[in-house]
Amino acid sequence: MKIISIIPARGGSKGLPGKNIIDLAGKPLIAWTIEASLKSKYITKTVVSSEDDNILDIAKKNGSEILKRPKELALDTTPSEPVIEHVLNSIEDINKYNYLLLLQPTSPLRDAADIDSAIEKLKEKAATALISTKTIDNKILKAFKNNKKGYLEGVSNNDYPFMRRQDLPIVYMPNGAIYIVKVEDFLKSKQLFTDKTISFEMSVEKSLDIDTMEDLDRIKAFLRLLKVQ
Repeated sequence: MKIISIIPARGGSKGLPGKNIIDLAGKPLIAWTIEASLKSKYITKTVVSSEDDNILDIAKKNGSEILKRPKELALDTTPSEPVIEHVLNSIEDINKYNYLLLLQPTSPLRDAADIDSAIEKLKEKAATALISTKTIDNKILKAFKNNKKGYLEGVSNNDYPFMRRQDLPIVYMPNGAIYIVKVEDFLKSKQLFTDKTISFEMSVEKSLDIDTMEDLDRIKAFLRLLKVQ
């Protein structure tokens, strides 16, 4: 089985300028994800996609293959799927890869062991896609919204708002660390989600991601506790 990991890293970031290469415990943020990908037992190819030459230079120095993407695919509003498609269409032998992983550099505490465990779970369950998650308070299922006529209805259904919380299903929130999908399925649907998608649960700590300076400070504090920094 051949697996390609794609690490998307824009140069622009309004919340935290230079976010993807900002220093975290002595190395650029993106280096944490590149290292995790390269240390995986299962990943065949690691590619960083960016419109920013500085990011691409740092990625290459840290051992990743690189691909410069068009600036129109590096806007604040650009979703991940067109970026992934651009990478796949730029690789001549893409048909030899079974799965793709999307590894966002803003999740630095996700490591090679997490990646490998996710891949192993995907294989074990014979799923076609996987999304890393964290569990959240299921009381959200008791919420209401207004329908088109202005009347209340449950966000999920009209039974959950009146059920005991212990009887409600477990609720998962994507943590942005790991997405896996069959290359064949993605090329057909242009989506990271299939009808056979499973969850890979991660701890709250491993789910920490960086979008703001406060997030960065939080992760630095956690790493100090681990004596990494």
